[in-house]
Amino acid sequence: MDLDLAPTPPFTPWQLVVRPIRVVTGVRDYCRELGVPVGLQWFCSRALAHLPIPGPARRVMKPRDLMHPVNVEMRPSSDEYVFNQIFIRHEYAPLCERVPEPKFILDLGANVGYASALFASRYPQVRILAVEPDPRNFALCRRNLAPYGDRIKLLNGAVWPSCSRLALSHEFGNGLATQVKAAGSGGKGDVEAWDIQTLLDFAQVEIADIVKIDIEGTEAALFASNTDQWLPRVRNICIELHGQRYRNIFFNALAGYEYEAAETGEFTMCLGLRRRVNAGMAAK
Repeated sequence: MDLDLAPTPPFTPWQLVVRPIRVVTGVRDYCRELGVPVGLQWFCSRALAHLPIPGPARRVMKPRDLMHPVNVEMRPSSDEYVFNQIFIRHEYAPLCERVPEPKFILDLGANVGYASALFASRYPQVRILAVEPDPRNFALCRRNLAPYGDRIKLLNGAVWPSCSRLALSHEFGNGLATQVKAAGSGGKGDVEAWDIQTLLDFAQVEIADIVKIDIEGTEAALFASNTDQWLPRVRNICIELHGQRYRNIFFNALAGYEYEAAETGEFTMCLGLRRRVNAGMAAK
């Protein structure tokens, strides 16, 4: 349960009944998923972060799914939401269950590193390349993933259909999400961007067992062109699609492939990706 702890006075009589029930249920869920000490710590951290009083901006949490603790910026950032998505709602659990022993994972839109930390903890032998464009996220990502050593390599940049420099934008997701877009005529851009085949070559791998994609709408550009250059090198995709237009572009790009499709929370999984014998057939 993702608790809404923001103060909303005055309460109606119905809210006075329902809100305590939601809080008790939420505490129970946190303790069940994180363990009692960490669950209570997470509940108190969230509650304090939503009160109009000074408090620590950053918390260190150790979910039971991880080998090492991670830092969480409580506000203003998306860290709190992503933490719940991964460690309370376990939205990557179906992916981990269906892909038992990946050798290499490409984490596109690594944010502050929670997904990569989960993968590195779940798969002790896996190598990961994590790519994140936002400077603030990247700094915390580096800190969160440092205990995993050289198993995880980080790039401060973005993924794009071709290698270039891109501009950063914070117009997406109520200002808490970072998008990249073309720098425009004469613009120098803010970050480096690489296509997927270049990232795989940089990692010195031929095949990506998992490509996790959470790039705040940039998936429209990524899957609109040049996919034949890298899709044959990908076995499993886990992607967050930000609307029907993005879904259409994504599945059109996969029309020449067979795969097992599934949904988990906000993510769409396409597993066992392989070219169709008849590439002209539409993907189901």
